[in-house]
Amino acid sequence: MRRVRVSSHQSPVLKLGDSQMKLTPKFRFATATPSYPSSASSSYEPDSSLDLTPLIPGLPDDVALNCLLRLPVDTHKACRLVCRRWHRLLANKERFFAQRKALGFRDPWLFTLAFHRCTGKIQWQVLDLIHFSWHTIPAMPCRERACPRGFGCIAVPPDGTLLVCGGLVSDMDCPLHLVLKYEIYKNRWTVMSRMLAARSFFARGVIDGRVYVAGGYSTDQFELDSAEVLDPVKGNWQPIANMGTIMASSDSAVLNGRLYVTEGCVWPFLSSPRGQVYDPKTNCWEGMPIGMREGWTGSSAVVDGHLFVISEYERMRVKVYDFESDSWETVAGSPMSERIRKPFSVSCVGSRIFVVGRGLHVVVGHVETSDCSSKKKKSFSIRWQEVDVPKDFADLTPSSTQVLYA
Repeated sequence: MRRVRVSSHQSPVLKLGDSQMKLTPKFRFATATPSYPSSASSSYEPDSSLDLTPLIPGLPDDVALNCLLRLPVDTHKACRLVCRRWHRLLANKERFFAQRKALGFRDPWLFTLAFHRCTGKIQWQVLDLIHFSWHTIPAMPCRERACPRGFGCIAVPPDGTLLVCGGLVSDMDCPLHLVLKYEIYKNRWTVMSRMLAARSFFARGVIDGRVYVAGGYSTDQFELDSAEVLDPVKGNWQPIANMGTIMASSDSAVLNGRLYVTEGCVWPFLSSPRGQVYDPKTNCWEGMPIGMREGWTGSSAVVDGHLFVISEYERMRVKVYDFESDSWETVAGSPMSERIRKPFSVSCVGSRIFVVGRGLHVVVGHVETSDCSSKKKKSFSIRWQEVDVPKDFADLTPSSTQVLYA
């Protein structure tokens, strides 16, 4: 086990943006990101209120801006005291992230929806995966008594947006139509057009920029067979083919342009889990292969087109699915840290798998691939890296983990 100590353990959790959040009580769509001049440095030409000093003495402004946009967010508070031009760039997170987007910066951020074990209070904690520092974002404009596990959280990484859909009112069999949108480039939440059906504990996935949701629980905990898709242009939801069977989802994943939905195994194993597969090209559902649905015993991550699962019932071992044999194989490597305790949530980016356990302890699994000449297929191994977290997170439990770029 390779362990890495980072400075976030000693420093406080910082705000990713402004702490004040303005919300209108009526429904509104998110506005488009403000346009900026094509030249990144032209946005910072001095005006009557600014001095004529360069951003960094001895460097052209376009080169200096490229340097300043690489500063970790947790250094902005100190760096914006350097001069008025630095303050103008670093004090406004909307401008800062919009400039990063214009220059093609794509650093990953790990967003974790967590709740306090005693009070049930919901909050988002964000981990900078480049500098391993923790940050917060504004609170979601939703019911305080909402059950965090009932939400469907969906990341659209290229757009830097995060959708939180549906949900369940705590202590009540009352699902929600809720759809909230967070934009990392604006650091704010927006209330979006609600889903056609109120649902909780449902499957979700993004295929070609379109968001799909399926199944889940409706009022009085009745299972649903309906499914729908979010039109990214019109911003509204449209029905798609029914699943053919009613089911709530334990996990889901997108593989080769298809949405795989599993009911998951529940202890004691009294019945075989159900699983469905949706193909948006034909708008049809079909049954999941038997080996896949019976071995899908945890939370999934898709790495290089392969489905990996962190098992909940087998000491959190990592498995990978083989389509040709319809079977699962154990991934070689060191065991996961004992600090990762259930319940946990899983996400991935590139060849890295992120597992967030209770207390928001994080481990990063580096997946390594090698070709097995005798079997003419790939073999996998995983190497774990542990990340420290602030002590203040000890009472927090993860509900969902998503990756965005900015």
